[in-house]
Amino acid sequence: MVSEPSLSTKSGAGPTDAALVVAARAGESWAQEALFVRHGKFVLGLSQRLLVHSDEAEDLAQDAFVQAFTRLGTLKNPQAFAAWLGSIVVHTAHKRLRRRKLLTRLGMRNPQPIDPDAVVSPNAPADVAADLRRLYAVLESLSAEERIAIVLRRVEGLELTEVAERMRLSLATIKRRLSSAEQRLASQRGDF
Repeated sequence: MVSEPSLSTKSGAGPTDAALVVAARAGESWAQEALFVRHGKFVLGLSQRLLVHSDEAEDLAQDAFVQAFTRLGTLKNPQAFAAWLGSIVVHTAHKRLRRRKLLTRLGMRNPQPIDPDAVVSPNAPADVAADLRRLYAVLESLSAEERIAIVLRRVEGLELTEVAERMRLSLATIKRRLSSAEQRLASQRGDF
């Protein structure tokens, strides 16, 4: 059994993610709680930027943590918990977006337009806010794969290799998805 005080810390910030993962794997509920507290804002924020609608984003965030804690034994590098958790959010969001599109096509769900002002921070610089508003205004028209790739790249600011990791796709596939999304965005709303 791992006890909290014996875990190594990094510069007084508390136990590292790796130490928390090891403790959580050992059944320590405080370690799961610490991981949730440490990464909760990140997961909810990413969920909101991918799905936009807050009720769906909250459900996605909860589901992502449940999946992560259930599959914690499969994490090969405990220090990479945050990136792994981000991948779970992305994968789960992808499934939800695809299901949402299918239900809309079948007439079983009414499309909900995105309110760009709901996702753009009022503190964002004017030029960034304008770009984000234009991006979110046409996001619903993209496929789930294009949408996630463009949000991870343009909104989250991830490098191409990080986008590929989070989406569990090759770098070449990510480049194609981003190129396609950029072309569709440019044709619908002018040059981005």
